[in-house]
Amino acid sequence: MDCSSRPRSRRPAPLVAVAAAAALTLAGCSSSHGGKKAEEEAANAAAGKADTPRMTVALVTHQAPGDTFWDTVRKGAEAAAAKDNVKLVYSADPNAGNQASLVQNAIDQKVDGIALTLAKPDAMKGVIAKAEQAGIPVVGLNSGVSDWKKLGLLEFFGQDESVAGEAFGDKLNTTGAKKIVCVIQEQGNVGLTQRCDGVKKTFKGTTENLYVNGTDMPSVKSTITAKLKQDDSVDTVVTLGAPYALTAVQSVGDAGSKAEVATFDLNKELVKAVQNGTIEFAVDQQPYLQGYLAVDALWLYKNNGNYSGGGEQPVLTGPAFVDKSNVDKVAEYAAKGTR
Repeated sequence: MDCSSRPRSRRPAPLVAVAAAAALTLAGCSSSHGGKKAEEEAANAAAGKADTPRMTVALVTHQAPGDTFWDTVRKGAEAAAAKDNVKLVYSADPNAGNQASLVQNAIDQKVDGIALTLAKPDAMKGVIAKAEQAGIPVVGLNSGVSDWKKLGLLEFFGQDESVAGEAFGDKLNTTGAKKIVCVIQEQGNVGLTQRCDGVKKTFKGTTENLYVNGTDMPSVKSTITAKLKQDDSVDTVVTLGAPYALTAVQSVGDAGSKAEVATFDLNKELVKAVQNGTIEFAVDQQPYLQGYLAVDALWLYKNNGNYSGGGEQPVLTGPAFVDKSNVDKVAEYAAKGTR
Protein backbone atom coordinates (compact mmCIF):
# COMPACT_ATOMS: atom_id res chain seq x y z
CA MET A 1 0.00 0.00 0.00
CA ASP A 2 1.46 3.35 -1.08
CA CYS A 3 1.88 5.69 1.88
CA SER A 4 3.63 8.49 -0.02
CA SER A 5 0.65 10.75 0.59
CA ARG A 6 0.93 10.31 4.37
CA PRO A 7 1.79 13.57 6.10
CA ARG A 8 5.21 13.18 7.68
CA SER A 9 5.49 16.50 9.44
CA ARG A 10 3.73 15.21 12.57
CA ARG A 11 6.15 12.33 13.10
CA PRO A 12 8.98 12.70 15.54
CA ALA A 13 12.44 11.88 14.24
CA PRO A 14 13.13 8.94 16.57
CA LEU A 15 10.84 5.96 17.06
CA VAL A 16 10.21 5.50 20.77
CA ALA A 17 8.77 2.27 22.11
CA VAL A 18 5.19 2.43 23.35
CA ALA A 19 6.44 1.05 26.63
CA ALA A 20 7.74 4.55 27.37
CA ALA A 21 4.22 5.25 28.62
CA ALA A 22 5.27 3.70 31.90
CA ALA A 23 8.14 6.17 32.17
CA LEU A 24 5.74 9.05 31.63
CA THR A 25 3.35 7.80 34.27
CA LEU A 26 6.12 7.30 36.79
CA ALA A 27 7.90 10.59 36.12
CA GLY A 28 6.10 12.25 39.02
CA CYS A 29 7.64 9.97 41.67
CA SER A 30 11.29 10.92 41.36
CA SER A 31 13.06 10.49 44.68
CA SER A 32 14.72 13.88 44.26
CA HIS A 33 11.53 15.64 45.47
CA GLY A 34 11.45 13.89 48.87
CA GLY A 35 8.91 14.11 51.70
CA LYS A 36 5.15 14.17 51.42
CA LYS A 37 5.12 15.42 47.84
CA ALA A 38 7.10 12.41 46.67
CA GLU A 39 4.77 10.09 48.54
CA GLU A 40 1.72 11.70 46.94
CA GLU A 41 3.23 11.49 43.50
CA ALA A 42 4.17 7.86 44.02
CA ALA A 43 0.60 7.10 45.10
CA ASN A 44 -0.72 8.75 41.95
CA ALA A 45 1.65 6.73 39.80
CA ALA A 46 0.66 3.51 41.52
CA ALA A 47 -2.98 4.31 40.82
CA GLY A 48 -2.16 4.66 37.12
CA LYS A 49 -3.34 8.28 36.86
CA ALA A 50 -1.56 10.62 34.47
CA ASP A 51 -0.53 14.05 35.74
CA THR A 52 -0.22 15.43 32.21
CA PRO A 53 -2.31 18.45 31.12
CA ARG A 54 -5.98 17.79 30.44
CA MET A 55 -6.69 17.01 26.78
CA THR A 56 -9.86 16.39 24.78
CA VAL A 57 -10.31 13.43 22.45
CA ALA A 58 -13.28 12.87 20.14
CA LEU A 59 -14.29 9.28 19.42
CA VAL A 60 -16.52 9.16 16.33
CA THR A 61 -17.90 5.81 15.17
CA HIS A 62 -20.47 4.42 12.74
CA GLN A 63 -22.51 2.83 15.54
CA ALA A 64 -26.09 2.05 14.59
CA PRO A 65 -28.82 2.47 17.22
CA GLY A 66 -29.11 -0.63 19.38
CA ASP A 67 -25.76 -2.16 18.37
CA THR A 68 -24.31 -3.10 21.75
CA PHE A 69 -20.89 -3.86 20.27
CA TRP A 70 -20.06 -0.18 20.52
CA ASP A 71 -20.89 -0.02 24.20
CA THR A 72 -17.83 -2.19 24.76
CA VAL A 73 -15.65 -0.01 22.51
CA ARG A 74 -16.77 3.02 24.45
CA LYS A 75 -16.05 1.40 27.82
CA GLY A 76 -12.48 0.75 26.74
CA ALA A 77 -12.10 4.33 25.53
CA GLU A 78 -13.52 5.66 28.80
CA ALA A 79 -11.10 3.54 30.83
CA ALA A 80 -8.13 4.95 28.93
CA ALA A 81 -9.52 8.48 29.22
CA ALA A 82 -9.87 8.16 32.99
CA LYS A 83 -6.28 6.96 33.30
CA ASP A 84 -4.82 9.57 30.96
CA ASN A 85 -6.64 12.69 32.22
CA VAL A 86 -8.56 12.88 28.94
CA LYS A 87 -12.00 14.37 28.36
CA LEU A 88 -13.70 11.92 25.98
CA VAL A 89 -16.39 13.20 23.62
CA TYR A 90 -18.28 10.33 21.97
CA SER A 91 -20.57 10.61 18.95
CA ALA A 92 -21.80 8.18 16.30
CA ASP A 93 -23.90 7.86 13.18
CA PRO A 94 -24.20 4.90 10.77
CA ASN A 95 -24.68 7.28 7.85
CA ALA A 96 -21.23 8.04 6.45
CA GLY A 97 -22.04 11.63 5.55
CA ASN A 98 -23.39 12.29 9.02
CA GLN A 99 -20.36 10.64 10.59
CA ALA A 100 -18.11 12.95 8.57
CA SER A 101 -20.12 15.92 9.88
CA LEU A 102 -19.52 14.72 13.45
CA VAL A 103 -15.79 14.66 12.75
CA GLN A 104 -16.04 18.21 11.39
CA ASN A 105 -17.78 19.22 14.62
CA ALA A 106 -14.83 17.83 16.57
CA ILE A 107 -12.43 19.83 14.40
CA ASP A 108 -14.47 22.99 14.99
CA GLN A 109 -14.30 22.35 18.73
CA LYS A 110 -10.49 22.24 18.46
CA VAL A 111 -10.11 18.86 20.15
CA ASP A 112 -6.60 17.55 20.80
CA GLY A 113 -7.12 14.28 18.95
CA ILE A 114 -9.69 12.28 17.00
CA ALA A 115 -10.27 8.53 16.93
CA LEU A 116 -12.63 7.34 14.22
CA THR A 117 -13.88 4.34 12.27
CA LEU A 118 -13.62 3.94 8.51
CA ALA A 119 -16.60 1.79 7.58
CA LYS A 120 -16.94 3.87 4.40
CA PRO A 121 -13.48 5.35 3.82
CA ASP A 122 -14.25 7.50 0.79
CA ALA A 123 -16.80 9.51 2.73
CA MET A 124 -14.25 10.30 5.43
CA LYS A 125 -11.33 11.28 3.22
CA GLY A 126 -12.06 15.00 3.02
CA VAL A 127 -12.75 15.58 6.68
CA ILE A 128 -9.66 13.61 7.73
CA ALA A 129 -7.58 15.92 5.55
CA LYS A 130 -9.19 18.92 7.26
CA ALA A 131 -8.31 17.53 10.69
CA GLU A 132 -4.70 17.11 9.72
CA GLN A 133 -4.60 20.60 8.20
CA ALA A 134 -5.81 21.84 11.59
CA GLY A 135 -2.95 19.99 13.27
CA ILE A 136 -5.21 17.45 14.96
CA PRO A 137 -3.79 13.90 15.05
CA VAL A 138 -6.21 11.21 13.86
CA VAL A 139 -6.13 7.48 14.59
CA GLY A 140 -8.38 4.75 13.28
CA LEU A 141 -10.04 1.83 14.97
CA ASN A 142 -12.27 -1.12 14.16
CA SER A 143 -12.98 -0.46 10.47
CA GLY A 144 -10.49 0.62 7.83
CA VAL A 145 -7.43 -1.58 8.13
CA SER A 146 -7.01 -1.46 4.32
CA ASP A 147 -7.37 2.30 4.06
CA TRP A 148 -5.92 4.01 7.13
CA LYS A 149 -2.44 4.61 5.75
CA LYS A 150 -3.51 6.08 2.41
CA LEU A 151 -5.89 8.42 4.24
CA GLY A 152 -3.01 9.67 6.38
CA LEU A 153 -4.05 8.35 9.78
CA LEU A 154 -1.37 8.13 12.43
CA GLU A 155 -2.21 4.62 13.68
CA PHE A 156 -4.86 1.90 13.42
CA PHE A 157 -6.22 -0.52 16.02
CA GLY A 158 -8.45 -3.36 14.98
CA GLN A 159 -8.90 -6.60 13.16
CA ASP A 160 -7.91 -7.41 9.59
CA GLU A 161 -11.38 -8.41 8.44
CA SER A 162 -10.15 -10.41 5.45
CA VAL A 163 -7.86 -12.45 7.69
CA ALA A 164 -10.67 -12.92 10.21
CA GLY A 165 -13.03 -14.06 7.48
CA GLU A 166 -10.54 -16.57 6.15
CA ALA A 167 -9.98 -17.96 9.66
CA PHE A 168 -13.76 -18.20 10.08
CA GLY A 169 -14.05 -20.19 6.85
CA ASP A 170 -11.33 -22.57 8.00
CA LYS A 171 -13.18 -23.04 11.29
CA LEU A 172 -16.41 -23.87 9.44
CA ASN A 173 -14.57 -26.57 7.53
CA THR A 174 -14.04 -28.38 10.83
CA THR A 175 -17.73 -28.25 11.83
CA GLY A 176 -19.13 -30.22 8.90
CA ALA A 177 -20.92 -27.22 7.39
CA LYS A 178 -21.80 -27.57 3.70
CA LYS A 179 -23.90 -24.52 2.82
CA ILE A 180 -23.93 -21.17 4.61
CA VAL A 181 -25.57 -17.78 4.32
CA CYS A 182 -23.47 -14.81 5.40
CA VAL A 183 -25.79 -12.10 6.73
CA ILE A 184 -24.62 -8.55 5.97
CA GLN A 185 -26.48 -5.93 7.98
CA GLU A 186 -25.16 -2.81 6.24
CA GLN A 187 -24.57 -2.54 2.51
CA GLY A 188 -21.45 -0.61 1.54
CA ASN A 189 -19.65 -1.31 4.81
CA VAL A 190 -16.21 -2.37 3.62
CA GLY A 191 -15.31 -4.35 6.73
CA LEU A 192 -18.49 -6.43 6.64
CA THR A 193 -18.00 -7.26 2.97
CA GLN A 194 -14.40 -8.28 3.66
CA ARG A 195 -15.57 -10.68 6.35
CA CYS A 196 -17.95 -12.54 4.06
CA ASP A 197 -15.44 -12.49 1.18
CA GLY A 198 -12.83 -13.99 3.52
CA VAL A 199 -15.21 -16.74 4.62
CA LYS A 200 -15.98 -17.58 1.00
CA LYS A 201 -12.28 -17.74 0.13
CA THR A 202 -11.47 -20.56 2.56
CA PHE A 203 -14.80 -22.32 3.18
CA LYS A 204 -14.99 -25.48 1.10
CA GLY A 205 -18.77 -25.51 0.89
CA THR A 206 -21.27 -23.15 -0.73
CA THR A 207 -21.55 -19.53 0.42
CA GLU A 208 -24.32 -17.03 -0.26
CA ASN A 209 -24.59 -13.47 1.03
CA LEU A 210 -27.89 -12.27 2.50
CA TYR A 211 -28.43 -8.53 2.92
CA VAL A 212 -30.65 -7.26 5.74
CA ASN A 213 -31.50 -3.88 7.23
CA GLY A 214 -29.48 -3.91 10.43
CA THR A 215 -31.35 -0.94 11.91
CA ASP A 216 -34.65 -2.86 11.82
CA MET A 217 -34.31 -6.05 13.86
CA PRO A 218 -37.81 -7.40 13.16
CA SER A 219 -36.98 -7.11 9.46
CA VAL A 220 -33.65 -8.91 10.06
CA LYS A 221 -35.51 -11.74 11.75
CA SER A 222 -38.15 -12.09 9.03
CA THR A 223 -35.59 -11.94 6.21
CA ILE A 224 -33.43 -14.71 7.70
CA THR A 225 -36.52 -16.79 8.51
CA ALA A 226 -37.78 -16.48 4.93
CA LYS A 227 -34.41 -17.53 3.55
CA LEU A 228 -34.25 -20.63 5.76
CA LYS A 229 -37.80 -21.64 4.80
CA GLN A 230 -37.01 -21.13 1.13
CA ASP A 231 -33.78 -23.13 1.24
CA ASP A 232 -33.65 -25.99 3.74
CA SER A 233 -30.16 -26.99 2.54
CA VAL A 234 -28.63 -24.07 4.48
CA ASP A 235 -26.94 -25.68 7.48
CA THR A 236 -25.17 -22.63 8.97
CA VAL A 237 -26.10 -18.98 9.34
CA VAL A 238 -23.08 -16.69 9.67
CA THR A 239 -23.76 -13.27 11.16
CA LEU A 240 -21.44 -10.29 11.50
CA GLY A 241 -22.49 -9.01 14.91
CA ALA A 242 -23.76 -10.41 18.20
CA PRO A 243 -27.30 -8.92 18.12
CA TYR A 244 -27.85 -10.37 14.65
CA ALA A 245 -26.63 -13.78 15.77
CA LEU A 246 -29.13 -13.84 18.62
CA THR A 247 -31.87 -12.82 16.22
CA ALA A 248 -30.77 -15.51 13.77
CA VAL A 249 -31.26 -18.12 16.49
CA GLN A 250 -34.88 -17.02 16.70
CA SER A 251 -35.17 -17.21 12.92
CA VAL A 252 -33.86 -20.77 12.92
CA GLY A 253 -36.57 -21.72 15.40
CA ASP A 254 -39.32 -19.90 13.50
CA ALA A 255 -38.30 -21.56 10.23
CA GLY A 256 -38.15 -25.03 11.75
CA SER A 257 -34.58 -25.23 10.49
CA LYS A 258 -31.74 -27.32 11.86
CA ALA A 259 -29.13 -24.73 10.85
CA GLU A 260 -26.37 -23.76 13.27
CA VAL A 261 -25.49 -20.12 13.96
CA ALA A 262 -21.93 -18.81 14.16
CA THR A 263 -20.91 -15.19 14.33
CA PHE A 264 -18.36 -12.44 14.46
CA ASP A 265 -18.20 -10.36 17.65
CA LEU A 266 -19.40 -10.81 21.21
CA ASN A 267 -21.59 -9.36 23.89
CA LYS A 268 -22.73 -10.65 27.26
CA GLU A 269 -25.80 -12.42 25.88
CA LEU A 270 -23.84 -13.93 23.00
CA VAL A 271 -21.34 -15.46 25.42
CA LYS A 272 -24.21 -17.11 27.29
CA ALA A 273 -25.52 -18.45 23.98
CA VAL A 274 -22.14 -20.06 23.26
CA GLN A 275 -22.20 -21.57 26.74
CA ASN A 276 -25.64 -23.10 26.25
CA GLY A 277 -24.89 -24.25 22.71
CA THR A 278 -27.36 -22.10 20.75
CA ILE A 279 -24.40 -20.33 19.10
CA GLU A 280 -21.69 -22.60 17.73
CA PHE A 281 -18.76 -20.18 18.00
CA ALA A 282 -17.81 -16.53 17.70
CA VAL A 283 -14.83 -14.46 16.60
CA ASP A 284 -13.76 -11.84 19.11
CA GLN A 285 -11.95 -8.75 17.84
CA GLN A 286 -11.68 -7.32 21.38
CA PRO A 287 -13.61 -4.04 21.01
CA TYR A 288 -12.73 -2.90 24.53
CA LEU A 289 -9.08 -3.07 23.56
CA GLN A 290 -9.73 -1.12 20.36
CA GLY A 291 -11.33 1.76 22.23
CA TYR A 292 -8.70 1.72 24.96
CA LEU A 293 -5.73 1.69 22.60
CA ALA A 294 -7.11 4.40 20.33
CA VAL A 295 -7.50 6.92 23.16
CA ASP A 296 -4.28 5.91 24.88
CA ALA A 297 -2.41 6.26 21.57
CA LEU A 298 -3.47 9.88 21.19
CA TRP A 299 -2.32 10.61 24.74
CA LEU A 300 1.03 8.94 24.05
CA TYR A 301 1.47 10.87 20.82
CA LYS A 302 0.74 14.23 22.44
CA ASN A 303 2.91 13.62 25.51
CA ASN A 304 5.77 11.53 24.15
CA GLY A 305 5.59 11.47 20.35
CA ASN A 306 4.85 7.74 20.24
CA TYR A 307 2.91 6.01 17.50
CA SER A 308 2.35 2.27 17.48
CA GLY A 309 3.58 0.31 14.50
CA GLY A 310 5.81 3.20 13.51
CA GLY A 311 2.98 4.52 11.36
CA GLU A 312 3.50 1.61 8.96
CA GLN A 313 1.72 -1.37 10.52
CA PRO A 314 -1.68 -1.66 12.23
CA VAL A 315 -2.05 -3.02 15.75
CA LEU A 316 -4.23 -6.13 15.37
CA THR A 317 -6.70 -6.95 18.15
CA GLY A 318 -8.17 -10.11 16.59
CA PRO A 319 -9.32 -12.60 15.45
CA ALA A 320 -9.69 -14.85 18.48
CA PHE A 321 -12.21 -17.70 18.52
CA VAL A 322 -14.60 -18.22 21.41
CA ASP A 323 -16.26 -21.63 21.64
CA LYS A 324 -17.10 -24.25 24.23
CA SER A 325 -13.42 -24.81 24.97
CA ASN A 326 -12.74 -21.31 26.33
CA VAL A 327 -16.06 -19.51 26.70
CA ASP A 328 -16.24 -19.83 30.49
CA LYS A 329 -13.08 -17.76 30.92
CA VAL A 330 -14.31 -15.11 28.48
CA ALA A 331 -17.67 -15.02 30.28
CA GLU A 332 -15.94 -13.73 33.40
CA TYR A 333 -15.04 -10.54 31.51
CA ALA A 334 -18.19 -10.37 29.41
CA ALA A 335 -20.21 -10.15 32.62
CA LYS A 336 -18.38 -6.88 33.31
CA GLY A 337 -19.16 -5.60 29.82
CA THR A 338 -15.51 -5.55 28.76
CA ARG A 339 -15.53 -8.50 26.30
